[in-house]
Amino acid sequence: MPFDHTNNRTLRILHAAAAGGYAINAQSCYDAQSVIALVRAAEASRSPALCQLFPVTMAQFGKPFVQFCLDTCHAASVPIAVHLDHAASDEDITRALDWAEQGTALDSIMIDCSHFDTDEENINMAKPYVERANRLGLAVEVELGRLAGGEAGVRVIDEGMLTKPDKAERFLTELGAQMLAPSIGNIHGRYINPPAFHLDLLEKLQSTVGPGTSSNAYLVLHGTDDLPDSLFTDCIKRGAYKINVNSWARDPQVEYWAKHLSGGALPEVYEGGMVEFEKVCKRFFDLFGSAGKA
Repeated sequence: MPFDHTNNRTLRILHAAAAGGYAINAQSCYDAQSVIALVRAAEASRSPALCQLFPVTMAQFGKPFVQFCLDTCHAASVPIAVHLDHAASDEDITRALDWAEQGTALDSIMIDCSHFDTDEENINMAKPYVERANRLGLAVEVELGRLAGGEAGVRVIDEGMLTKPDKAERFLTELGAQMLAPSIGNIHGRYINPPAFHLDLLEKLQSTVGPGTSSNAYLVLHGTDDLPDSLFTDCIKRGAYKINVNSWARDPQVEYWAKHLSGGALPEVYEGGMVEFEKVCKRFFDLFGSAGKA
C-alpha cells in the first residue's frame, strides 16, 4: 500500500515547500537549548522547519528527550517536524522504530545504508527497515551514491560516488522511500576545496524522481558547511526542498558558551548561546524562502 503523504508531518511540510518553490531548514539539534532556539526562531520568522537529531543524541539522552523534542516542536505555532538523521546501524534504526512502537514516534527517519559497497546491498539492508518505518507512520529518507566525509557519530567515508538518475528511480521503487539524499559533489563536513556541485545532475534527478513523478520523492541536500548563499539558491531552484544545516548554527552557539561560561551565570550564558543559534536559523529561513510561509 502506498505511503499516505498527507498523514505525515514531515511530508506535509515538504509538499508545501515544493509547491511554493522554497526549501526547509532541516536543522541539527544536539540538546534542549538548540531545540527551543529553533522553535523560537521558526515562530518569530513564521517559518516551517525540521528539527533533526543524530542517533548519538538519542542514545545519549534517551526516549524522554526525544519525547520532549516531539512535544516542543509539535506544540509550536508553526509546522515543525522531528527527523532522525543518518541512522546507519541496526542498533540506531531499531531503537528509533522500537520507540515508535512504544508511542514515541519521530515524524521521519533517514535509514542510511549507503556505506555498503553495492546498490543491491543497500536495498537489501534498508528495505525491511523502510517497510517497518512506513507501517509505523514514519516517512523515510535514503541515500543513493555516496557522500564523502563524516558528521557527529556518522562513519567517515573517503570517496564519494555521484547518484545516477536511472538508478535513483529503481532504488526508490524498490525501497518505497519518500525522500532521497543524492550525491551531486557535496560532502559531509568542511570543504577543503571550493564545492563543485553537479547542478545539472540535481535538475535531472528532480525531473526523474521528484514530486509529481512516479517516485514522488523529495530531494535532500546534505553537506552544506561553507556553501555560498548563491549555491543554496541554485540548489533550491533545481528541487532541493529539504536542506540539512548543522555547524552553521551549532558553532556560534558553542563558541558563545565557551567564551562566557567562566564569567557568567549559567542561565544567562545558555540564553546567549540560544540567541546565537536563533540568529542563524532566521538567516536560513530568509535565504531558503520559507520565512513568512507558516
